[in-house]
Amino acid sequence: MSESIRIVEEKPIPSEATMIIGLPDVGLVGLIATSYLISELNLEEIAYMDSDLLPPVMVLHKGLPHAPLRIYGNQNLIAVISELAVPVPAIYPIMQEIVKWGQAKKVKRIVSIGGIPIENRQTITEPKVFGAASNQELLDMLNKSGLSIMNEGYIVGPQALTMRYSVSKKVSAIAILAQSFYNYPDPEAAAMVLKELSKISDIKVDISKLLEKGEEIRLKARDIMKRTQQEMSRMKKSQEYDLPLYV
Repeated sequence: MSESIRIVEEKPIPSEATMIIGLPDVGLVGLIATSYLISELNLEEIAYMDSDLLPPVMVLHKGLPHAPLRIYGNQNLIAVISELAVPVPAIYPIMQEIVKWGQAKKVKRIVSIGGIPIENRQTITEPKVFGAASNQELLDMLNKSGLSIMNEGYIVGPQALTMRYSVSKKVSAIAILAQSFYNYPDPEAAAMVLKELSKISDIKVDISKLLEKGEEIRLKARDIMKRTQQEMSRMKKSQEYDLPLYV
């Protein structure tokens, strides 16, 4: 384990659980969706990340301090969130450590949630959701569930590194990505991700409250979106607009 990164376990960690990763990214889709899951399923904090690669910040909730990058769970689910944009120099070792920790805890699979920037998002009422997987068996499962497959394109940032390190460690991994605003919080896209997640897992929540709170979430998330946008530009997240060339 890196000397500058450690995951501090506060409570027993379940094995054979599904791990959801939702870090600040395009439209804050992953963060919004995962935060909503934590709230609706009453998940408790079970661990947090301590690292000198992260900014010297503590998050206050109800007057009590919390690490910005925290892990919640129950007997079947582990959820990883960060309320700070992870700085680009830190994203590689931090994602590697999260996947390594998940492997040590024998997670059943890792599901990374995020957004895909789309230029005409304002004209789309219900964002489409796409999936990618670390192996053909998982991809067939996504196909069977009816989830659209991202056949060509780029994945950049936390989802890309989650997939890279999961493949190298032979951990089953899925990315679920919704069409999203690039630099505006997009709770509607987060809701669509959760809707699709319920089709491929036992994780089911009522998304109606998330849709009702859309404007409230957008206002609350403005500042973190601004900070996240700065890091996304350093990660070349806008490259996800492009398509790779196969001849």
